[in-house]
Amino acid sequence: MTLYDRLTHHARTQPDKTAIECEDGQITYQQLIVLVDHCIVNFESLGLHTGDRVAMLGFNHPDWFICLFAAAHHGVVLVPMNWRLSVDELQYVVQNCGPSVLLHDTQFADTAAKIQSNNSGMRLQAFCSTDFPPEAYAADSQSTLNLKSESHTANALTRPTTNPNTGGSINNDTNSDELRRALLIVYTSGTTGRPKGAVLSQQALMCSAEMSVHMHDMNKTDRVLNVLPLFHVGGLNIQPLPALLIGATLVLPQGFDPQATLNSIANDNISLITVVPTVIKAMMSCPDWLTSDLSSLKAMAIGSTDVPVQIIRNVHKRGIPMLQVYGATETSPVAIYQTRETAKIEGSIGRAGKFCEIRLVNKDGHVVDVDQPGEIQVKGSNILNCYWQDEQGTAAALEDGWFKTGDVAQLDSSGFYWFTDRIKHVIISGGENIYPAELERIISQVAGVDAVSVVGLHDEKWGEVPVGVIATADSSQLNEQSIQQVCSQIAKFKQPREIIFVNELPRNALGKIVVQEVKLLTERFLTDE
Repeated sequence: MTLYDRLTHHARTQPDKTAIECEDGQITYQQLIVLVDHCIVNFESLGLHTGDRVAMLGFNHPDWFICLFAAAHHGVVLVPMNWRLSVDELQYVVQNCGPSVLLHDTQFADTAAKIQSNNSGMRLQAFCSTDFPPEAYAADSQSTLNLKSESHTANALTRPTTNPNTGGSINNDTNSDELRRALLIVYTSGTTGRPKGAVLSQQALMCSAEMSVHMHDMNKTDRVLNVLPLFHVGGLNIQPLPALLIGATLVLPQGFDPQATLNSIANDNISLITVVPTVIKAMMSCPDWLTSDLSSLKAMAIGSTDVPVQIIRNVHKRGIPMLQVYGATETSPVAIYQTRETAKIEGSIGRAGKFCEIRLVNKDGHVVDVDQPGEIQVKGSNILNCYWQDEQGTAAALEDGWFKTGDVAQLDSSGFYWFTDRIKHVIISGGENIYPAELERIISQVAGVDAVSVVGLHDEKWGEVPVGVIATADSSQLNEQSIQQVCSQIAKFKQPREIIFVNELPRNALGKIVVQEVKLLTERFLTDE
């Protein structure tokens, strides 16, 4: 059963049920399938074929899901683009995957035009508007995709017959070539300093969604509030896509506001929400955090990083189970998680997902014993097909069907996993991944820089922030302003918060920079200031 099949099933069995609520109005399941059909016609009119890439750039909006379901049915590959990145970074993504079309929020029209200036073969098309009227979602209306009037013939599209015996299962056909072909290319920064495009199939998204349904005990009565950006697979597929596949209602504001989020939970009968530490901290900082009515929440999910136990305890004090979920872009993302029954094990990232395998491996490739640290590796239908046009990166990440996460955990005797470290030294700031190699590559090009190490230091608001430590023989040649200037080519959230100059960086006997010692050096330096 495909994504499109599942949506068609809900359009037939509960046509008047609200699928998505947004700032522009409400969309029923029947209206949603009509908008998806219109989008399919639009893809056809653009001359798009199976495997062609379509990039998307914009704030949260129903068109993300309209395009996703349409792409799954038509065979094109969506490329979500992180609007927080700089134009140069977005240019790299476009040049790497070669999309035929860039669908963009009208608020990003200028950015889209700049991207197109160096990619003349790529067409632009506005895909949504913040003031799109609610009546535009009528079942016989145009989609938000600037379609011509003849696109109304989309209602006549022949849809595959839906199996009436599928029950609550999302994906009961794991042998279909259609399910295994690429649906998304989601870019995630790599240890080489250049983003890598994780190619995810329809099957991978559906497998992850199935685990999310199990994790949250999700059903069609749920009302799911999503405040995370949809350009991340976590924002897209920890709760929102599973909600639509199970026939629930998705409440989708354009972005995150802590007070508005508390108000929505209290007023809109929200039963599920996913947060990252930065988001929940902002909600807790609201004056009425302790008095807001959160009684409709049956659970709150949290992921993206190692979660401070105190955050979990503060949520539990409000009587809400806080479910940790672990995964990566490459696992679509759900791999390990807690359920409402196991949320009381505070600090654990949970047990192995219901539809994937987990193992912990030491540096020699052997599975470790209980209570011993090992690299988390994941195997199942939820993992990526490959990295886009990157055979070397794919070979390094996948071995005998196992995806190597680069993260370290321990398994206790009860089957619970406990996150301990990151092999790749990723810095997670406000839920966004920052890879030191990317910054180090940029800074090392500056004249006078002999060596550089970027490390993450604790920050109360963001979790971690990047700090650059630069070795130079003559610090008079360099200053912080010149370093920050060269770093301005990347997104602001990635730019170093501090620059420290030293004579040399700590290295081991093989000459490799010892990152942990750099962090200690940095902490001492900033404390002395």
